[in-house]
Amino acid sequence: MFTGLPGTGKTTLARLTSAELGAANLRIDAIEAAMFRCGLDRPPFTVVGYAIAHEVAAASLRAGVHVVVDAVNAHPDARAGWVDLAATAGAELRIIEVEVTDPAEHRRRVEARKSDIEGLVVPTWAQVVALGYEPWDTARDGHRLLVRNDGLPAQAMAEVRRYLRVNEGPLREPREGVPS
Repeated sequence: MFTGLPGTGKTTLARLTSAELGAANLRIDAIEAAMFRCGLDRPPFTVVGYAIAHEVAAASLRAGVHVVVDAVNAHPDARAGWVDLAATAGAELRIIEVEVTDPAEHRRRVEARKSDIEGLVVPTWAQVVALGYEPWDTARDGHRLLVRNDGLPAQAMAEVRRYLRVNEGPLREPREGVPS
């Protein structure tokens, strides 16, 4: 599961990881954008989006499909939901929190973002700052890998690979037509 503020590179790393693992890529933004396109009001519908994501993840895990989650998980309750789901499914949960350490660079990334999903409005810098992302507490939220995504995605992916599989190569051979 990739977690962290918008604009940190979660989606890029989740996509790369999903492609390498051949796993389902479960992006909360995509679920929420679909909800909006179907006529539901803008947030606060995050709780519904996470509930849908939990059900899709559970069904995928029951089918034997690995799942890579891409979600902000700003609050401990959101994080606990994934821990509970993994325990119920008998699945191992690996958590990767992504951050950008330089606030000016983080702001630049947020302000430069373009939506890649119809109906998804990317947050402004003011909205990201106001999100209320609670700092990670290992005692409360569990162990996670903290990736400081200040460079190129390839650098961050090297950390992700070590955490997930303890090797420097791809997590598995890329499927034909999927960039590595």
